[in-house]
Amino acid sequence: MLHRREWVYGWLFLSPALLFLFAFTHYPALNTIISSFFSTPKGRRPAKFIGPENYQTLLQDEVFWKVLENNFWFAVGTIPISVALALAMALWVNSQLKGKTMARVAYFAPTVLPLIAVANIWLFFYTPGFGLIDQLRSGLFGLPAINLLGNPDTVLGAMIVVAIWKEAGFFMIFYLAALQSIPPVLKEAADIEGAGNFYYLRKVVIPLLMPTTLFVSVNAVINSFRLVDHIFVMTEGGPDNASSLLLFYIYETAFQYWQTGYAATLTVVMLLLLSVLAIGQFFLFDRKIHYR
Repeated sequence: MLHRREWVYGWLFLSPALLFLFAFTHYPALNTIISSFFSTPKGRRPAKFIGPENYQTLLQDEVFWKVLENNFWFAVGTIPISVALALAMALWVNSQLKGKTMARVAYFAPTVLPLIAVANIWLFFYTPGFGLIDQLRSGLFGLPAINLLGNPDTVLGAMIVVAIWKEAGFFMIFYLAALQSIPPVLKEAADIEGAGNFYYLRKVVIPLLMPTTLFVSVNAVINSFRLVDHIFVMTEGGPDNASSLLLFYIYETAFQYWQTGYAATLTVVMLLLLSVLAIGQFFLFDRKIHYR
């Protein structure tokens, strides 16, 4: 009887979270999958079942493949650098550093800024002729103005820099918390054995940080696919879709071109990609993770 009562209490405590989870995660995902097999309702014309036609259109969509390529290079450029920079900053501010509290605040400050504010700050940096970057280039080196956001060859790299600046401080907090949970006796034992700092970092600290690295890397992958605000404010996907990413293309398709059926198809593809990448990361890091 007592076991049954505990079971009921457990489900009662879980039910609010499960309700929100199903209402705002599972149901929308299922509805999106169903909508991807229907046409877009317009006016009094309801949506019609069209089978895999949206997916056939997707395979022939040159913009989709361009956006997918952009997203690949954006992920390659942001994920490893953001994670490595976050770990380096966490190690730095966790050491015996004077003014480390101010350093932590400075590193974390970009994270708490609104996305639109970050986009406007960097838009000022990148403005040709008047921006901070061109002012430094012309003042220190006498170089001509450069339009980083207007050049298809440089715009994606410029957006990668903004994303790294925004995300590295956020990931640093998780690494810092993990570093502070490592028992000091491990460092003392390493010193007694004559192990250097680099050896201790490579053989003790990094293996113990692998659960955090897995968590951070999964979030970094998700963040690399969900960027919309910066693109909307800074480039609007241009020039010639050179800075457009998958989620921004979904936004354009659904809310500017009003092709909700095709947008649902694009969303399903993005969810599948994220699922495959997340599962792949778990398998990749599984043997390297040491839980305590």
